[in-house]
Amino acid sequence: MLSYEEALEQLLAGATPVTETKSVPLVAARGRVLAQAQVSAIHVPPLDNSAMDGYALRCADVAQVGVALPVSQRIPAGTVGQPLQPGTAARIFTGAPVPPGADAVVMQEKCEAGDGVVTVQTVPKPGDNIRRAGEDILAGVEILPAGVRLGPAELGLAASVGLATLPVLRRLRVALLSTGDELVEPGEPLPPGAIYNSNRYFLHALLEGLGCAVTDLGRIPDTLAATRDALRTAAESNDLILSTGGVSVGEEDHVKAAIEAEGRLDLWKIAIKPGKPLAFGKVGAGKMKCPEAGTASFIGLPGNPVAGFITFLILVRPFILRSMGMTPAPLPVQRRICASDWPKADPKRREFLRARLLPDGRVELHPRQGSGVLSSCAWADGLIDTPAGGVIRAGDEVSYIALDGLLS
Repeated sequence: MLSYEEALEQLLAGATPVTETKSVPLVAARGRVLAQAQVSAIHVPPLDNSAMDGYALRCADVAQVGVALPVSQRIPAGTVGQPLQPGTAARIFTGAPVPPGADAVVMQEKCEAGDGVVTVQTVPKPGDNIRRAGEDILAGVEILPAGVRLGPAELGLAASVGLATLPVLRRLRVALLSTGDELVEPGEPLPPGAIYNSNRYFLHALLEGLGCAVTDLGRIPDTLAATRDALRTAAESNDLILSTGGVSVGEEDHVKAAIEAEGRLDLWKIAIKPGKPLAFGKVGAGKMKCPEAGTASFIGLPGNPVAGFITFLILVRPFILRSMGMTPAPLPVQRRICASDWPKADPKRREFLRARLLPDGRVELHPRQGSGVLSSCAWADGLIDTPAGGVIRAGDEVSYIALDGLLS
């Protein structure tokens, strides 16, 4: 069996990042991947400005508490004041440029104002409550690297230097398909021997959460001809084809034969639990005159819902991020104290156990860790990463992976 690290390395090596770019307005850029690094053309802030509502003055004019100064001007945000005359103060508001000649701002709470005069009840120091030009960003400095996924903070940063549009990579196109005549869609009657198709819905949500453009092909009939046709169609306009189940040697499992007929396929056994089987390959590879035209990667996940859910998070998600033009980060591991016992260690496979944080900061395990117990994924807010053969006793320190760091 491959280790988790070996499987991940092979998946990442097989990812082909998208290269097509387009320019989009900031309001449409959330969740997109930046195609080119961005450099600020301006200082932020562009001028020295006030960090407080108060009074701009010269420190030399206020050598002691109680000095009264005439207020010579009023400077609201968005206006530029006149040079400050010695022996005077300027009424100033947060964000307004500090007038030339002033070297401090005293907050209004430390002043008494009336009849055009302000009495300063503190002794200011040069630089007090002044935000210097370029204090946040200097002109010519890179503010956003290529490959960053654009979130609210990144978009605000781009706006702060005046960028109205950003160059982004096109969305990764993913075709999602389900196999198995036993699958029934939610809302339909459930005949004997059938099960509702849960995998389709959590995978669709996970893919959209990553910013993929998802084409949902629904359930494919369990025939070789229908499976081959669906794969060919999906490969023509998608970067990745993702399925769950059906990649085995049973008489009704046609995905393996269909992919081998339309491309190539590797079947892996990975030393993790849940999620031992995984299929990776290409559809269209070597079958066409132009190798990249109509060629898509293929990943087949385990059919059991928990195995599919966890395998997506720890293996498929990094592959997708790499394909989107990003550098996937390692699993976000925290060290926590476990409040539960887990004596059922698998001697050969590394286990990712569903767990959740307690109010006191410890973590507890879900009592049922079977690969079909999807309710444990809704209950959990994280995973405990346990080495093969690792027994957990209450009070042990464990490696906890928060799920909120893997769901988008």
